[in-house]
Amino acid sequence: MKATTHTVDTAAYKGTNKLLIGIVLSVLTYWLFAQSLLNMAPAVQSDLGVSSGVLNIGISMTGLFSGIFIVVAGGLADKLGRMKLTYIGLILSVIGSAALVVAHGPVLFIGGRILQGLSAACIMPATMALVKTYYEGKDRQRALSYWSIGSWGGSGLCSFFGGAIASSLGWRYVFIFSIIVSICSALLIFGTPESKVVNDSNSKFDSIGLLLFIVSMVALNVVVSKGSELGWTSPIVLILAVIVIIGLIAFYKVEQTIDNSFVEFSLFENRGYLGATISNFLLNAVAGTLIVINTYVQQGRGLSSAKTGMLSIGYLCLVLITIRIGEKLLQTIGAKKPMLWGTILSGTGVGLMALTMVTGTVYFILVFIGYSLFGMGLGMYATPSTDTAISSVPNEKAGVASGIYKMASSLGGALGVAISAAVYNGFSAGGNYTQGATFGLLTNILFCVLALGSILFIIPKEKQV
Repeated sequence: MKATTHTVDTAAYKGTNKLLIGIVLSVLTYWLFAQSLLNMAPAVQSDLGVSSGVLNIGISMTGLFSGIFIVVAGGLADKLGRMKLTYIGLILSVIGSAALVVAHGPVLFIGGRILQGLSAACIMPATMALVKTYYEGKDRQRALSYWSIGSWGGSGLCSFFGGAIASSLGWRYVFIFSIIVSICSALLIFGTPESKVVNDSNSKFDSIGLLLFIVSMVALNVVVSKGSELGWTSPIVLILAVIVIIGLIAFYKVEQTIDNSFVEFSLFENRGYLGATISNFLLNAVAGTLIVINTYVQQGRGLSSAKTGMLSIGYLCLVLITIRIGEKLLQTIGAKKPMLWGTILSGTGVGLMALTMVTGTVYFILVFIGYSLFGMGLGMYATPSTDTAISSVPNEKAGVASGIYKMASSLGGALGVAISAAVYNGFSAGGNYTQGATFGLLTNILFCVLALGSILFIIPKEKQV
């Protein structure tokens, strides 16, 4: 018997700028502060004395755990309350950041990164559902633009911010600032009415589906992160690869046979939602570009982390500017064209960075321009994609749908970083960093091509009004 659901009446409340600022700050705790580690990897590895394999696991673990639990958190946000899950996420962010501040080995480092991932899993779908609930029409599209500034803009600033802080105060201060921002966010959103769905059924939680998904994703992350170190044909890697394949097949079968599934596959019957989610996964995977290029210009070209961060200033500026441009394009010509243009621009930017045969200052100019085009593309893509994903789902499924969409972001970012780092490290064996960077960046160009295909062939043509 299907459950009946209805949302708590929140019609009397309209979203404010204060709430929106608080939401943006909460989103920054992941995309700015947690992601700053992408440009601080050499300093963190040296300080903690961990291997590159452990470092890569720690870096990608945040995105992995965010991606694994974000759908669960989205469902909990619908049932328990979107404000409540946002507060829980902010508390986890404070605890995870504090663990990183005091870490002196792999245990607290990886533990803190996991807590940051769980924090993001709570915050992202809950705040996106709040935007859908408390903002309407153009106000919602404006709010989504600022939400995107927090996510895509935060990821654009993280390289520069992380490099600047690591070179001046030390990498641990990034997470001290994260604690402060989390507290400010909680104060700003305080007093917002709760938004949740009343479910008249007592259906059991899909614990089997969640367990299969966790086992499969963790095994996949270890294979990608440690494969080159352990040996791609080693028994451990081969066993884990089999676990991934069997686990994902079993997960799909289980989800098809139960009513209260962990992932609600019926949402993918909407081609707009499906195309937006797949392309979102693939463009977030292009985040692997950041760890490849940031590591390469430090190891292979001798730049400091601060100077490396300076190369990404164009990325930051243009992603912030073009997010609002993407919003205006959405309102005038629809979502599909700006999504296509944004993907092409991002791929072009990564392509310029892949010209590693260029020597001297000219290469740094290419990286700066490439970063700028990359940011321009992501900014143009962000709001049309997010609006496409959430505008067509009913409000009682806003948390779950947002969770799946952001799961694509987090898993795409985690796997993209892990795959790119593995390719870079594998081809850099013996100190050939240029070869590692070339193949690492070509991997990210492939992600862009696949994203372009998902937009072209899955998202339906828009009717002209």
